[in-house]
Amino acid sequence: MAPSAMTRGNQWTKSLSDVQPVSYWLDDPGKPHPEPALTGAETCDLLVVGGGYSGLWTALLAKERDPGREVVLVEGREVGWAASGRNGGFCAASLTHGLANGLTRWPDEIGTLEELGARNLDEIEATVARYSLDCDFERTGEIDVATEPHQASELRDWHAELERAGLADGVEFLDTDAVREQVDSPTFLAGLYDRRGVAMLHPAKLAWGLKEACLRLGVRVYEHTPALQLKAYGAGMAVRTPYGSVRARRVALGTNIFPNLVKRVRSYTVPVYDYALMTEPLTADQLASVGWKNRQGLGDSANQFHYFRLSADNRILWGGYDAIYPYGGRVRAEYDDRPETYAKLAEHFFTCFPQLEGVRFTHAWGGAIDTCSRFSAFFGTAHQGKVAYAAGYTGLGVGATRFGADVMLDLLAGERTERTELDMVRRKPLPFPPEPFAWTGIALTKWSLARADAHGGRRNLWLRAMDRLGLGFDS
Repeated sequence: MAPSAMTRGNQWTKSLSDVQPVSYWLDDPGKPHPEPALTGAETCDLLVVGGGYSGLWTALLAKERDPGREVVLVEGREVGWAASGRNGGFCAASLTHGLANGLTRWPDEIGTLEELGARNLDEIEATVARYSLDCDFERTGEIDVATEPHQASELRDWHAELERAGLADGVEFLDTDAVREQVDSPTFLAGLYDRRGVAMLHPAKLAWGLKEACLRLGVRVYEHTPALQLKAYGAGMAVRTPYGSVRARRVALGTNIFPNLVKRVRSYTVPVYDYALMTEPLTADQLASVGWKNRQGLGDSANQFHYFRLSADNRILWGGYDAIYPYGGRVRAEYDDRPETYAKLAEHFFTCFPQLEGVRFTHAWGGAIDTCSRFSAFFGTAHQGKVAYAAGYTGLGVGATRFGADVMLDLLAGERTERTELDMVRRKPLPFPPEPFAWTGIALTKWSLARADAHGGRRNLWLRAMDRLGLGFDS
């Protein structure tokens, strides 16, 4: 290694010397105490399994639809402790993991999907106001930035395609000067600015606020209460827990990456581990050196991409790039911490923002994303329509889980709605194959994506075949 490279490497390592391996969002003195575990037998109209966004939105919307409905929510650990307390806090309107994915998969429905997504984000903002949820909600928008010449050309071409399709409302192409006027990095060559379609928020505070709103409406919440078994019981369903049981007329499953109580659903998702860093708060001079006056979320346009944003106290969250699939699809606590990825992310951070040399990272963490082969949520029912599930959000669930909650409630009610008539809702993705084929395919795809990033975006034979099968993948 050349001396200059070694010096830079030491600087990146030094920036991690005081880091705590815990989610910044969850490391909060205002974190609420958990509700007691369930002991004994419960009965209710609707049982919600899972205390992340998916379950919390389902419980809240169920009570808003019918205040007299008895709703119970059980969570295996604590509300918001998993993906809902570890994500980047990007609350996007998109229901399809981005417009490009939606336009490719559901071209005939994309107008409706975009309209429903925009309405869903508006309703999230209204809920934050209605229940006074203290979650640092900011409707800032997001910029996709190009850091390579081919990415800049692709962004310009994509914006032109959106204009032709009538889907460019609120989306602006930024040249080099314009994007660096928004946020100043020497690596930024162009950008695509979605001014209305994304909000920034504190993800754990959103989960905790939704829990409080549910409790205020009369939802009975039990934490440290894993659901162990689901079976039919008379005209309804029964769920067994370690110290008790719940009998319910209907059950909504919002467990996402954790093993679904409907076993046939499990092959549709795999866990992909994502990692993030959080800096110390920037000084006024440091913040001025970057610009970022409008506080947008940002993401770069590589296949292996980074996402980054400002927190309410002017820290920078820097995450993404590595997407780690553990052999066998196991979800384990030891996978939440990965120092080799933190070192890589620190290097990339200072390449993007060399003017921030000397900034330290205070928190580093990881967590599992529930990925499916179409990269956006899928839905279904079991047990003659008495059980509904939603899963597969692939990292864009902060906003889309609210839509998924509405879908599950529609399905449990047996209602035909604009949502349940969508092809996106009626059809499922392809399941993942068993091992070793799943690991081999994902590893080959990751290698191919890295190769494409290093060769002007050119996709090899494997990626082109995946594209044709509807399995195109980004990290």
